Amino acid sequence: MSRIRVLVVDDSVVVRRLVADALAGDPAIDVVGTAANGQIAQTKVEQLAPDLVTMDIEMPVMDGIEAVRTLRRNGSTVPIIMFSTLTERGASATLDALAAGATDYVTKPANVGSVQESLASVAQQLTPKIKALVPHRGTALRAGAASPAATSSTTATGRPALATPRSAPGARTVTLAPAPEGGTRPVRAVIVGSSTGGPEALSRIFSAIATPLPVPVIVVQHMPPVFTRQLAARLDRSSGCTVLESGGEEELRPGQVYVAPGDFHLELRPSASGARTVLTQGPPVNFCRPAVDVMFRSAVRVYGGDLLAVVLTGMGVDGRAGCEDVLAAGGQVIVQDEASSVVWGMPGAVATAGLAHRVLPLTEIATAVVGVVQAGARAAQAPARPATLPSRLSFASPRPAAGAAPSPSGGAL
Repeated sequence: MSRIRVLVVDDSVVVRRLVADALAGDPAIDVVGTAANGQIAQTKVEQLAPDLVTMDIEMPVMDGIEAVRTLRRNGSTVPIIMFSTLTERGASATLDALAAGATDYVTKPANVGSVQESLASVAQQLTPKIKALVPHRGTALRAGAASPAATSSTTATGRPALATPRSAPGARTVTLAPAPEGGTRPVRAVIVGSSTGGPEALSRIFSAIATPLPVPVIVVQHMPPVFTRQLAARLDRSSGCTVLESGGEEELRPGQVYVAPGDFHLELRPSASGARTVLTQGPPVNFCRPAVDVMFRSAVRVYGGDLLAVVLTGMGVDGRAGCEDVLAAGGQVIVQDEASSVVWGMPGAVATAGLAHRVLPLTEIATAVVGVVQAGARAAQAPARPATLPSRLSFASPRPAAGAAPSPSGGAL
């Protein structure tokens, strides 16, 4: 099988050599060229037709963000991984690049330690992302090729289309989960998990929710510290909900969205008013901290099945075990479909395990979330139906059968 062709773009000779050497150790990857700025990268993409591009952000002549915009404007859907610094400025610029159409990002190693440690850090971050975004040589989109999920470089709203690599050959079977027993039940919280491609997916979902939801929303996005704070601030500016990075010990409120901070697990615990957030630094789960499974499972312990779980684009299987708990408790699960996902790892793991009630394109998820929450609110407000009685008996006022359970409570905390 041919190797994955990578173009490395960075104004620093040292960094270009570092990235090339880090990737050279993998026989499945071939660094076919380098470029010192975004303008040169435009030409190299056309000439070399790489399967993937790594892109620095701050460069002379044309920076990485403008380079991404130009590539997308010209119709290129080649996956682009940004190379960012772990700073406020770097986080902000990275989110700008993702909004412009970049696919994912990695953080540069700190200027400490040996060259070997830096090489190992770059290889550890980059290699699995490259292989996830280009699962089989020849199936990734080349420059100028049209994606089956996005036939142009912009959406109907004018925003850059998500760079969605084609899937590896071999369709995976999806069997939808049966509807929860007992009919529609109240939704007291929405829980969301995402990873690769998640920041832009979250942005599109929350910008489509114009008015605050009547329940709290808790989000785990795989991101390092600083990045999650920047992400929450951006989502807050574009959404009808109030979005904040969780600081721990918040009482969950309706209409608010709580984003797990980088390097902390976010768990929910019962409280006098309903539920509160708790931050822990336990071991990574599914190689992640924060982990979706940790948050989902804690939400089930607090809310039982009065939950809507949403799993968006991302590498790996984080969220699958948590969705098992949500489903077993009687909650509902929605996952993003393969065509609109940057990587159909997390949502695919849930869907192919038969744990999803619906598998939807990204453009339909916000409407579905609002619909499920509203249906749950109506279910919570509906009076209990009286027991069916023999026709020969009659009462002035129908009464529920003795021992019948009261109407379940729900809605906003």
